[in-house]
Amino acid sequence: MMRLVHIGVIVALVLAAVDVYKIKFESTRVAQRIVKLRMEIRREQDAIAALRAQWAKLDSPARIQDLAQRHLALQPTEARQYDRLDNLPPRPSAPAPEETDQIGMMLARPELLRGSVTGSLPRAR
Repeated sequence: MMRLVHIGVIVALVLAAVDVYKIKFESTRVAQRIVKLRMEIRREQDAIAALRAQWAKLDSPARIQDLAQRHLALQPTEARQYDRLDNLPPRPSAPAPEETDQIGMMLARPELLRGSVTGSLPRAR
């Protein structure tokens, strides 16, 4: 009987050792994955910093002003280019509702629907 207890304890110790090894292996793998992800995050942060620096250089007002002077034939605005609001042309009149809302017009005046043919109604004879 004692021998059976010893064998059971040995089997339990072996199973416990295997379980501890699996846990250690899994934790090592997770730790390596964390290190790899941190390196990727750092690399992405460096790329973002480089892109922000490049954007700051490209977005510089002095650079844009220089490019505009070189490539665009712009001239300063003169006072004679402005006009008074009284000289603006009149605002176009709003179109009549019948012209813009065809479905609303048909609903308001159902006699317009008589004689029309749709796919669901046969032609009146």
